Amino acid sequence: MKKSLIGKNLDEFSDLCSELGVEDFRSKQLFNWMYRNEVSDLTELKNLPKSLIDDLKIGHCIHPLELINSTNSSSEKTNKFLFKTQSGALIESVLMNEKNRVTLCISTQVGCALDCKFCATAKMGFKENLSVGEILDQYLLARQKINKPITNIVFMGMGEPFLNYKNVIKAAKLLNDPNGINMGSKRITISTAGVISKIEEFTKSKEKFKLAISLNGTTNEQRTSIMPINIKNSLDELLNVARKYTETLNRWLTFEYVLLKEINDSVEDAKRLLSMLAGMKKCKLNIIPYNETDGEFRRPDKDQIENFVIALRPAKFPITVRWSKGTDIDAGCGQLATRNQV
Repeated sequence: MKKSLIGKNLDEFSDLCSELGVEDFRSKQLFNWMYRNEVSDLTELKNLPKSLIDDLKIGHCIHPLELINSTNSSSEKTNKFLFKTQSGALIESVLMNEKNRVTLCISTQVGCALDCKFCATAKMGFKENLSVGEILDQYLLARQKINKPITNIVFMGMGEPFLNYKNVIKAAKLLNDPNGINMGSKRITISTAGVISKIEEFTKSKEKFKLAISLNGTTNEQRTSIMPINIKNSLDELLNVARKYTETLNRWLTFEYVLLKEINDSVEDAKRLLSMLAGMKKCKLNIIPYNETDGEFRRPDKDQIENFVIALRPAKFPITVRWSKGTDIDAGCGQLATRNQV
């Protein structure tokens, strides 16, 4: 299996040039070709000597992913991309077109180990972590396919980003690198189901990317029943590290709350949610009516959703109800799953 050039940072390109016995300035040229010029074949690297290209061809390729398929929603506001890794695994990404933004939701793992009961990805089980190149290449190949700028990235596709922490942070830094893709850090969001040790590391490292945390429950018993991660990462501990994040870094934090019929959608749940987040510095709340899959869970009816939202009106923090796009092509939040592995 050849090593991909996508996923390397400038220091790693410098090491590669040293290994191949060429001048170090070639490392910047390689970096620019990968992340600014978006080439697909080594023969396109016009300002590099043929001897270097020939050496690269022996053990390297550009893209670690292959775009297998692209599906458009009926509204044409959502695109779902199916990719194949070099190992033959399949992953999905989702592109969402809005007024002034184009957001790509990218995957970080093949499958997921957290077993959230309402999530289609969880049914796959955990297969493997994606490499830095495989994470980043979803963006590069999607941008080539749509032929227009992607303004925002959310690490919210298949897998738990904080269980592939090192590769996710490196990929985010490459997206943000001013000498390469140059996407602003405030346009990059990493979402976690609540891996407390990694939220603490994220806070301690003062990573500049935005953070989102999935709550989905207002009591430990309730949250554990749908998110087994809560057994070792309890709601109280999670809220404590979340509060520390906002206070230490003075940054906004987004909480995600998926509404599940007769599970966590009562007015009492809404009131507990208000109490839980009361006094939290710089927090936002996204309410996401559940996107149904083949499982047992259902979306609450519109009246129940409305009652839940009305009960949240006393909140002193911003609240948004997010209706997922692309549910007709299984591209909504929680619907990603590759059912047939190659």
